[in-house]
Amino acid sequence: MTVKTPPTLNIGGLGADPLTQRIKEKQKEWTYKIAVLSGKGGVGKSTVAVNLATALAKKGFFVGVLDADVHGPNVAKMLGVDKEQVLAEKLDDGRFEMIPPMNDFMGQTTPIKVMSMGFLVGEDQPIIWRGPLVTKAVKQLLGDVKWGSLDFMVIDFPPGTGDQILTVIQSINLDAAIIVTTPQEVALLDTGKAVNMMKQMNVPYIAVIENMSYLICPHCGNEIDIFGKGGGEKLAKKEGVDFLGKIPIDLKAREASDLGIPIVLNEESQASKAFMEIIENLIPKLEALKKEEGNE
Repeated sequence: MTVKTPPTLNIGGLGADPLTQRIKEKQKEWTYKIAVLSGKGGVGKSTVAVNLATALAKKGFFVGVLDADVHGPNVAKMLGVDKEQVLAEKLDDGRFEMIPPMNDFMGQTTPIKVMSMGFLVGEDQPIIWRGPLVTKAVKQLLGDVKWGSLDFMVIDFPPGTGDQILTVIQSINLDAAIIVTTPQEVALLDTGKAVNMMKQMNVPYIAVIENMSYLICPHCGNEIDIFGKGGGEKLAKKEGVDFLGKIPIDLKAREASDLGIPIVLNEESQASKAFMEIIENLIPKLEALKKEEGNE
């Protein structure tokens, strides 16, 4: 039975419960679980997460995107589903499971499943919750949603290295962590903390993406290094992790995000080409890791 009213989260009972087990069962249907995070805000982390997910779907993979940034959920808008209603399906055991909205951008991609706290609260309504309530809500967005079989589950984490991130990492077995930075020195300092947190959590594959690397002048075509140059690559080398690539500033990206159309769908954009190259680099890395795990 499908219910046509938006479900609510049950955030009571913060101790151990069957929710954790449901998450463990669901993730068996997800081939790759990828976290996208940053050490600080303002580096375009959600933009990177959305475009990586769309690039994967553009190549024909089945993708789910979880917006785990409870206090600043904007992934749904960036994927063009923020006006969709979340339905719920009643299961045989009496529980209700949320059905994630989907978008295939008029057939340009496979359907991308999206879940975000933004669906469950008013647009201007703040979420004034303490940490335990937030982490329980994130776990419900993982365990009480009908994700089904996915090639990639992409999780957009909140900025920093707080307990929300820790909760998700302890709930699922991540295959990869993609750390987003800009070339700025202050961003690199915080990015290093995020890289080392992922190392301590034993995430198998860790890599850095440098966002806002440069601006291509719309008049002369020259590259302008607004925030410096080469910082992300140097950080990756210092920390001993992969550097997946640079994303230039695209003046059309902001407009595209506001319209719910990821810039990666604009094949003429330099940013789109950069995202597709990153995906081409990332997929073989993950496939090799899976193969190694299978041989152990």
